[in-house]
Amino acid sequence: MKIKNILVFFVAFNLLSICTLWAQSQDSIPQQKTKVYLLHSDSLTFDKEINPDVQVLKGNVVFRHDSSYMYCDSAYFYESTNSLDAFDHVKMEQGDTLFISGDRLFYNGNTQLARLRKNVKMINRQATQTPDSLKDVTLTTDSLNYDRLNNVGYYFDKGKIVDEENTLTSTFGEYRVNTKLAIFNDSVKLDNPQFVLTSDTLHYSTDSKIATILGPSIIESDSGTIHTSRGWYNTTADVSSLLDRSQVISGNRILIGDSIHYDKTNAFSEVFGNMVLIDTAQMITLEGQYGYYDEKTEFAFATDSARFLEYSRGDTLFLHADTLQMTTVDSTFREIKAYYGVRFYRVDAQGVCDSMMFNTRDSILYMYTNPVLWNENYQIYGDTILVYMNDSTVDHAHIIQFALAAQELEPTYYNQLKGNDMLAFFEDQALRQIDVSGNAESIFYPIDNGAMIGLNKTKSPYLSIWLKESKLERLKIWPTPEGTLTPIPDLNPDQKTLGDFYWFDYLRPLDKDDIYHVVKRKAGEAPRRSNKFVH
Repeated sequence: MKIKNILVFFVAFNLLSICTLWAQSQDSIPQQKTKVYLLHSDSLTFDKEINPDVQVLKGNVVFRHDSSYMYCDSAYFYESTNSLDAFDHVKMEQGDTLFISGDRLFYNGNTQLARLRKNVKMINRQATQTPDSLKDVTLTTDSLNYDRLNNVGYYFDKGKIVDEENTLTSTFGEYRVNTKLAIFNDSVKLDNPQFVLTSDTLHYSTDSKIATILGPSIIESDSGTIHTSRGWYNTTADVSSLLDRSQVISGNRILIGDSIHYDKTNAFSEVFGNMVLIDTAQMITLEGQYGYYDEKTEFAFATDSARFLEYSRGDTLFLHADTLQMTTVDSTFREIKAYYGVRFYRVDAQGVCDSMMFNTRDSILYMYTNPVLWNENYQIYGDTILVYMNDSTVDHAHIIQFALAAQELEPTYYNQLKGNDMLAFFEDQALRQIDVSGNAESIFYPIDNGAMIGLNKTKSPYLSIWLKESKLERLKIWPTPEGTLTPIPDLNPDQKTLGDFYWFDYLRPLDKDDIYHVVKRKAGEAPRRSNKFVH
């Protein structure tokens, strides 16, 4: 039984090998040459002495080569070389789908290469999805070479291809009849009723109506402009996939990404990799590794290393969060919402919080859930912080419901203010005045001859301080202040801070790149106060 199986396998294996070798040998056999036949001519002349290889034909000349027919007014027929030269009203027909015309034709039956010159037109009649319906793809040029063997026509001195959707022109081009693929090079232009595409290199399917972009290209329409060097564009559905750091420009907004899926009909763009959305009018930028933009609603979304830049007022605001959203208010102003792990940096102010909102109309930063704000050696935190921008600097900050401000003098020694509501005013990028309302408490260390002489602790309904060069210039407490002064040697550690005091300097963004730094709460540190983000 085993021997029989082995014999069967051996025979099958040899048959397979023989078939494979035969197929390979058939592939290597050159295409068999066939004769070009003269079917009709009104007159034929032949002079053996002058030119024994040429038959001169005139009037209604018809040739046939395999399934192709060639027509002309006059021709030279070289029967020995299986070739011909045709002149005037030249036509080639191949079946009922391919029609070529021109002024002159040079045809070699052995290579099956037709060279047509002057006023050349090639029509490829294609079937459509509708039964019994045909559509024409027309190529016009002055110089066309048509390879019958591979069913390919190519031009090299400017040409134009027209179908029911688009008109395409270029200096060099090729049209593959079997695959319905057109290849364009040098000064390529695609005209569509909705847009114009110019390119260096372009492939276009007359069947699917998809243009494949392979070189620097620009797509211009009423809605905007696209710059790309690689991708594809579905000219029927108005959908494209753009690669290699492409740009979509719409009005004042520029969208850039490693790859962009763009739906022109729905005015929607989705970006994968290094997204950048620039609003040149508002001077703001939205970034992220993933995002999308809706042109109709003017809504933008960014996540994964998301960053927001605002540079309309001189000093740039750098803001990072897990997720950023940008909406348009009153068709003019932008509103930015940042969610989770917000960190921002400006030269005059730095901050962290869980959620934030920024409106370009009033230039206010709304900080929610565990907000902390820094300026020079001052730290301010509370339930909610509103930062008001003015020109190129921070004008003032409003800390609502609960507020605590602190200034580090030396390690473990901090000037402190605390109350229900706080206003902090800035001047020349430095903290100038702080007003506290409701249950105001303070700790200050008076300094004499450069040395701290004690701890001054006060309580009152209201309190105001004025600062100069980061030092206490004036203090006002009213209407019923209480206060004590404790010498430094008599201080206990518990007396040196107010309730709810924490020093969060390790959370502070140090520069525009530090906004991406991930920090964790220190061991033993109490959680900061929090509230709910207001949408």
